[in-house]
Amino acid sequence: MFATWYLLNIYFNIYNKQVLKVYPFPATVTAFQFGFATLMINLIWSLNLHRRPNISGSQLAAILPLAVAHTIGNLLTNISLGKVAVSFTHTIKAMEPFFTVVLSTLFLGQRPTFWVVSSLIPIVGGVTLASMTEVSFNWIGFTTAMASNLTNQSRNVLSKKLMTNEEEVLDNINLYSVITIISFILLVPCTILVEGVKFTPSYLQSAASQGLNVRELCVKSVLAAFCFHAYQQVSYMILQMVSPVSHSVGNCVKRVVVIVSSVIFFQTPVSPINTLGTGVALVGVFLYSRANRIKPVPKTN
Repeated sequence: MFATWYLLNIYFNIYNKQVLKVYPFPATVTAFQFGFATLMINLIWSLNLHRRPNISGSQLAAILPLAVAHTIGNLLTNISLGKVAVSFTHTIKAMEPFFTVVLSTLFLGQRPTFWVVSSLIPIVGGVTLASMTEVSFNWIGFTTAMASNLTNQSRNVLSKKLMTNEEEVLDNINLYSVITIISFILLVPCTILVEGVKFTPSYLQSAASQGLNVRELCVKSVLAAFCFHAYQQVSYMILQMVSPVSHSVGNCVKRVVVIVSSVIFFQTPVSPINTLGTGVALVGVFLYSRANRIKPVPKTN
C-alpha cells in the first residue's frame, strides 16, 4: 500500500508538471482534477465499493470550511508547480509541520512539547537554505507553496475541531470524497470567472507549440487526475490501517521519494548547498514525526 501511494504520487507530480508547463491555467487544471475525482467517487458509490454517506445539514456546515481550505490548498499547489521545479515546491511543503504546530496552538490550545519545537528548527532552517540556492526560485512559486501549507494544515486542524462533535462522524474516505465534490462545485465558477473557458480548440492547440499535442495533453491530464484521486484514496486507506505517527513517517518518506524522482526525471539542476538544505528540512520532518510519539510526563503533586 505504501509503495502504491508513493508510485501514484510520483506519476501525479510528473504528469501534472508536464501539463502545467504547456497549459498554464492552474485553476482549470485543478477544477478538471476535482471533476474527474468526483466522477470516480460517484462510480465507487454506485458500484457499492464503498458505502455512500448520508450527510446531515450540520455535517455539511462543518465540512464546508474544510472544502474551502482543500480547494485553495490544491489550487495554490498547482500554481506553485507551474512556476517552479517540482522538487522545490515539495521542499517548501516540508514546512507543513511548522504550520500544524502554530495552528494547533492557536485554535486547539495544544501546547507542543520541547522535542516537537526542537524538530521545527531544522525544518525552517533547511527550507530557508534550499530557497536561497534554488535555481528555479520564483516569488509566486514560493509564496503559493507556502500559502498552500497554511490552507492544507488549516483544513486538518479544522477537521479535528469541527468534526469531533458530530453525532455520526464520517470515515476518512467518505470525508475526503465529500470534501472533493464540494471543492469541485466551489472551484468551477471561480475558474470561469478568473481564467474563463480554456477548453476551446485554440487553447488546447497552443500546447502543441510547446511540446504536447492535443491528444497527449488530454491523456496526461486524465492520468494526472486519476493519480491525484487514487493516491489520496490510498493515503486515507493506509491511515485506517496504521497509526497516525506511522502515516506521518510514511508521508515524510514520500516527500523524499517525490523530490528525488522529480529531480531525476526533469533533470533539475541542484547545487550541493541546495541539496543540503533540502536534506536538513526532510530530516527535521522525520524528527517531528518521531517527536509526536513522545508523550509529555504528567505532573504529580
